[in-house]
Amino acid sequence: MAVDGNWNLTMTTPMGDRQATLSLSSSGGTLTGTQGADGNSTEIFDGTVNGDDVAWKVSITNPMPLTLEFTGKVAGDGISGEMGIGPMGSFPFTGTRA
Repeated sequence: MAVDGNWNLTMTTPMGDRQATLSLSSSGGTLTGTQGADGNSTEIFDGTVNGDDVAWKVSITNPMPLTLEFTGKVAGDGISGEMGIGPMGSFPFTGTRA
C-alpha cells in the first residue's frame, strides 16, 4: 500500500515545529506502526487507512500527557494533514518518505 513504510514528520505545534518519525504498515483497512520523537517511541492505535486517507492516534507524555489524533492523506512520497491536540485545537503536519 502507498502508506506503508517510514516517514519523517514535521508537526506545527503551539511550542514550535516538532520533528517525529513514523513507521506504518497497513492490512486491509487497519493501520499499525510506531511513532517516535525526542528519543522515545510508542505504538500508534486506532489506525485506519482508506485509499490515500489515513488516521491514527498516539499517546505522548512529554511535554505533557496527551493523545494526538492524526488525520491525513498520502500523495506519492508525501503525507500531510491535521494533528488534533485535545483542547488546544488542531495543527498541520507534513512529512516525507524516509
